[in-house]
Amino acid sequence: MTTEAHLQRMERLLQACRELSATLDLQPFLQSAITLASELTGSEAASVLVYDESVSQLRFVATPWSQRKALTGLTVPVNGSAAGWVFAHGELLVVHDAATDPRHFKGADQAADFVTRSILAVPITYKGRTLGVLEAVNKADRTHYTGEDVTILETLASQAALAIENDRLERKHYSTRDQMASLDRMKSEFIAIASHELRTPLGLILGHATFLREQVDEGAYSQLDTIIRNAIKLKEIIESMSDVDNYQQGKSVVRRQPVSMSFLVKEVVKSFEAEARSKGRDLRMDAAGDDLMVDGDANKITLALSSLIKNALTFTDRGGHVFVLAEKVPGYVKVSVIDDGIGIPAKNLAHIFERFYQVETHLTRSHGGMGLGLSVAKTMIEIHGGRIWVESKEGKGSIFSFLLPLDTRKSDAPPGPFLT
Repeated sequence: MTTEAHLQRMERLLQACRELSATLDLQPFLQSAITLASELTGSEAASVLVYDESVSQLRFVATPWSQRKALTGLTVPVNGSAAGWVFAHGELLVVHDAATDPRHFKGADQAADFVTRSILAVPITYKGRTLGVLEAVNKADRTHYTGEDVTILETLASQAALAIENDRLERKHYSTRDQMASLDRMKSEFIAIASHELRTPLGLILGHATFLREQVDEGAYSQLDTIIRNAIKLKEIIESMSDVDNYQQGKSVVRRQPVSMSFLVKEVVKSFEAEARSKGRDLRMDAAGDDLMVDGDANKITLALSSLIKNALTFTDRGGHVFVLAEKVPGYVKVSVIDDGIGIPAKNLAHIFERFYQVETHLTRSHGGMGLGLSVAKTMIEIHGGRIWVESKEGKGSIFSFLLPLDTRKSDAPPGPFLT
């Protein structure tokens, strides 16, 4: 071959690779690749086979149109075929006389009513892992395949490897997404059923326990108080699950009215003062200013702030401090809950607002709860068009902050650090 002809083939190969890289769907890509393989190597036909783990054999995934019906569904053994040898060894193979080579698998010829005379096969490899084989058969004029033919086929095989791997990853992504959606539906159904079924017996327990406390001697107060306290805790868990699930299913309703954030913060902090004292935490606040007004649902905002304060008190050691700050920033009210507690490891920050997520495992955890409090807070703030985020250093403490728009027409709050 002349130098000019060689350059033309290499230019055609380069152009073809550019065109192939723009093809997103796998099947059209592979069909174009085998057409080019036939054209550029001067072969009668070409094909792509990939390894099928379910049958431990190779399977045709791209063939000439004239052979598609015959070869679709046909499997090729790894042991006893030229393609299988290439796949198993991860090396190219040139067969000049297929009729006398024991590695030639005649089943494909019989199925397609075809006669294979010569074969050039190269592995389709991605990061050291062989995915399949690209074959060209029957070199024109019964000549032998050349080093240039090998270069062309290996170049096309490398392109095919990327396409096959990308397709695999995409299918895995969609499969994982579908599985996650299915799991999420199952989780939502469980929450809905569990919360519905638990409410009635829990209400009876609380009602009868409260009634009995008024009837029994003082000696039984502590036992009944334990029942009532834990029943109330269980009631809070059920309500938290329902709040998050209702929001995610679009069932949560915000009953908007003017809300004084200064007053709300003071009331919420006041409701935690007794708990803070009993745990040996110093709880303080600063909510200066009477103009910290938002248009929102006071109950839902209270629930969000309560979740943050409760979380801070839980993860702050005895003698520690929790400070709640409410302030006005341009267009928004910013509320921060600051503690000098145990902090959050950097690897957990991105997941801290996820439902049921806990930094501690079920084997190592020393604190109570189901990992719903922060998820509830996030839900309640976002349903108002606000944003919530966390800044934390392990062993130093955390700052949970949220923004609520002063004007409900402004729902896009400026991003905070670690925005979720």
